[in-house]
Amino acid sequence: MFNQKTIQVGVIMLEFIGFVPHPPIIIEEVGREETIKISATTKAMEKISADIKNANPDVIVAITPHGHVFSDAVTITALDILSGNLKKFGAPQIKVEFKLDHEVVNRIVESCRKSPIICSALDKKLLFQFKCPAELDHGLVVPLSFVVKTGWDGNLVPINMGLLPYEELYHFGKILRDTLDALGRSWVLLASGDMSHSLRPGSPSGYSPQGAVFDEIIRQSIREGNVMRIFDLEESLVEEAAECGLRPLIMALGALDGYEINSEELSYEGQFGVGYLVAQLRAGKNDISREIIKDLYKKRKERLDKYQDKETMPVKLARESIKHYLEKGQVLSVSLEYEDLKINKAGVFVSLKMHGSLRGCIGTVVPEQENIAQEIIHNAVSAAIRDPRFHPLQKEELNDIIISVDILEEPEEVVSMTELNPLEYGVIVSNGKKKGLLLPKLTGIKEPEEQIEIAKQKAGIRPDEPVKLERFRVIRYT
Repeated sequence: MFNQKTIQVGVIMLEFIGFVPHPPIIIEEVGREETIKISATTKAMEKISADIKNANPDVIVAITPHGHVFSDAVTITALDILSGNLKKFGAPQIKVEFKLDHEVVNRIVESCRKSPIICSALDKKLLFQFKCPAELDHGLVVPLSFVVKTGWDGNLVPINMGLLPYEELYHFGKILRDTLDALGRSWVLLASGDMSHSLRPGSPSGYSPQGAVFDEIIRQSIREGNVMRIFDLEESLVEEAAECGLRPLIMALGALDGYEINSEELSYEGQFGVGYLVAQLRAGKNDISREIIKDLYKKRKERLDKYQDKETMPVKLARESIKHYLEKGQVLSVSLEYEDLKINKAGVFVSLKMHGSLRGCIGTVVPEQENIAQEIIHNAVSAAIRDPRFHPLQKEELNDIIISVDILEEPEEVVSMTELNPLEYGVIVSNGKKKGLLLPKLTGIKEPEEQIEIAKQKAGIRPDEPVKLERFRVIRYT
């Protein structure tokens, strides 16, 4: 039974947004004596939960970065009973269970069909088809376990973030608000996400001074209600921060599009090398100047157009090769424009990124074609349609793709790990017929040991197996 509240047309039904972290260590049964070290986070989470109990919303919409994440869609776990626990963290007794609000889910999916955003409800059949677990992940179980303690027993809509452009994620947040408003449901939006995972030496993603910079920008942006500053973040800064909360936060901010933002930071801690931020955001006065969705899409197009205008010759050739193949199903012939790339031979790697995430990467260590131009042409097509980690690139995706081309110098054998430097050299590991390669200058790879470990994994070589080591430089074109 839904709360008997008077529904006024044009009145926002969102009670508030809670931006919350999800460290299992905050649960005493998991963290034991370590839990006390983040007591400020615990108190802030308890306040958010108490405010939910007092507001008594019809439904909680909760966004997680650790659920069923797809590269091309936002999804909603759509089971009648939604449950999860912290068994894999040693605390199976910590569990949550809620009923799904089917009507809200159906209306969200329906509303997204009228937008550029793909949203799918993952019922039991689809979860099985995509081999997705039915249980709620710790990104939801941890914060919701605080809510359960208050005795609140309303319905839940669990949303799995997608690896979509930030603009579309923000737009999705606006769709959430419009949908709940139209249904007259009072609701709280919980956006679950941790900040930088690279705050200190020994952090889960290694140390980067940019981690603290990222966290401070996000904190200040929330305090000031400055949404545009978040959209202006450099991709390299986000990568160095190694966060898991940016996309959920952007989705949540979309729910306040067109409104002033009244925010309060309840706590921030980073004792374990990960930033735990708890903040509460509410809608203030309606402000048409803060309706920014159209501007965001426009700026995104301008940014991509500007990027393509500045592409170097090897990258232009890679893009042209992919476009030609997707449109005609044929390998591109080298035009006179690219004659300089026909002079030499070399191994080439072509990497594709989309919305800040890898979308394909295929290459050759030693040349397999007549010249560099042909190497780029063939490897670009392979990166687009033959990388087994991704579904084949579609023609309509091409304008959103950021391409880089690495031309490899001749590999040289090394006898000691001290001769390696992930920022300068790529590495090749080999054992018999097994061979693995890792390019240099990859985000988050700072130590030779990490470089070798990943290259071994790619080659199917066990960690304890000896390997021949080679290093190589690349010329990277963007």
